[in-house]
Amino acid sequence: MKIQVINPNTSKDMTHSIGLSAKHVALPTTEIIAVCPEYGVASIEGHYDEAIASVGLLELIQNVQSEKMDGHIIACFGDPALHAAREIATAPVIGIAEAAFHMATLVATKFSIVTTLARTKIIAEHLLHEYGFTQKCAKIRCIDLPVRTLEEQEDVAYAQLRASCIEAKEHDDIGAIVLGCGGMSKMVEQLSKEVGIPIIDGVTAAVKLIESLHALNIKTSKWGDYAPPTVK
Repeated sequence: MKIQVINPNTSKDMTHSIGLSAKHVALPTTEIIAVCPEYGVASIEGHYDEAIASVGLLELIQNVQSEKMDGHIIACFGDPALHAAREIATAPVIGIAEAAFHMATLVATKFSIVTTLARTKIIAEHLLHEYGFTQKCAKIRCIDLPVRTLEEQEDVAYAQLRASCIEAKEHDDIGAIVLGCGGMSKMVEQLSKEVGIPIIDGVTAAVKLIESLHALNIKTSKWGDYAPPTVK
């Protein structure tokens, strides 16, 4: 099977890192195709960035519809353009926030989110409400570092991420932690070992969910609002 993993920002370094994380957990028979738009924004850190990034993201999905992809992953924690992507794709589309929330509730009664900038907290709150997970999330914690820091100052970002995860474990009355950025994917294994509770990364969670849907031959419903867009 083939999974298109889309980093909606234009950072090729982050795209490569996300692709490696996806390949690490994928089945040997799964081909991971990690891509990012040629134009847009270098990082997604707010509503405006999401809107700009959505156009390139949707084009990447539209351009491979003739190549028989078995799934698409939107590797940004805001799940930008997720519903629109499901309208145009013939294969399942999963956003990493939605994937991580589902996985976390399978292993814990409550979870906290550790994300990047404080200004993105409201986006996570909106998604929790939309997906029906508000009562399952104890707290959203922000390390308040720009997304690009995850690539450019990895040691600094990891230290703050680790500290925030430990704070969440000790004070939030939770059983799991969701990482709130696709760029954190490469850190999940070490964090899990050091923090000592399940740390859920949406990129790897989405890969396994796409593989499961494929194994069950389940695709996105094309009846109702996910029907293909009308031709205009």
